[in-house]
Amino acid sequence: MVIPSPASPVVIAHRGASAHRPEHTLLSYEAAIAMGADYIEPDLVSTRDHVLVARHENEISGTTDVADRPEFADRHATRTIDGRAVTGWFTEDFTLAELRTLRARERVPGLRPGNTAFDGLALIPTFEEVVRLAQEHDVGVYPETKHPTHFAALGLPLEEPLLDVLDRHRVRKAYIQSFETANLRALSGRTALPLIQLVAAGGAPFDWIAAGGTRAYDDLVTPEGLREVAGYAQGIGVDTRRVLPAGPDGRLGKATTLVADAHREGLAVHVWTVRNENSQLPADFRLGDPGSPHYDRATGDVPGWLSRLLELGVDGAFCDDPAMGRAVVSRWAR
Repeated sequence: MVIPSPASPVVIAHRGASAHRPEHTLLSYEAAIAMGADYIEPDLVSTRDHVLVARHENEISGTTDVADRPEFADRHATRTIDGRAVTGWFTEDFTLAELRTLRARERVPGLRPGNTAFDGLALIPTFEEVVRLAQEHDVGVYPETKHPTHFAALGLPLEEPLLDVLDRHRVRKAYIQSFETANLRALSGRTALPLIQLVAAGGAPFDWIAAGGTRAYDDLVTPEGLREVAGYAQGIGVDTRRVLPAGPDGRLGKATTLVADAHREGLAVHVWTVRNENSQLPADFRLGDPGSPHYDRATGDVPGWLSRLLELGVDGAFCDDPAMGRAVVSRWAR
């Protein structure tokens, strides 16, 4: 398998072109492809009839019109997801046919009001539809298994239908990612596609928590932890703060040794998430008048921020704006 080198970093369209279209819709993925993404990223959850669909979370009140649909009022529920009580509507309580009657909405309309122009236009896509779209345009897919322990407990494991779609379509350009560890370990013996261990800025993989363990994500980014990850995965996908921490004032501090440490173990390093808006950027790369009511959602110095990450040797970046990512990476690769 081929892992991109630091000289050719990859642009991963985070939930599609989510800076420009409601996330996890074919509209978003199509825009990302047109903008030059190398990979499109669907987060995967399961329906009641065990079909994988693209949603950031299995709770869908913020990304669809389900709350406005009286025929589904009785599906409103509170469930425990990864140890936390969540109230809303959940994909596992709907068949695919029922989900397909819903329409997608922008998840953060206050931050991205322009995206609301597309509310109500898109369906929830299946993973198979995303794969077909990617293959039609010769781009890769970068699926994430969301809450694998939760879905396995429901009798709806994500790994089997994931591999089924990838195998039936003979997908060769893909990464598979997860914030948990056990399902990646299991997948490592079942697929030749590269696996990415996601590492949050804090906390611990939920499969470790569920098993009563005391280890945390911090343990995965030590030299010993990275060596362990290299035993079952080909890369890590890390919060940018793991590479360039920020202080209380939001300004960047000294870079960590994580990229070099991971490369020493043969692991690729992909960082998340490069976003456009000032409120989502380190203070060093914000632009405009802080007194403006539009300052938080104004576009900052995204090229400067991504270039700084590339200088540290990262192998790819999850970008909400793939066009911005492509422009920077293309310039960098020359």
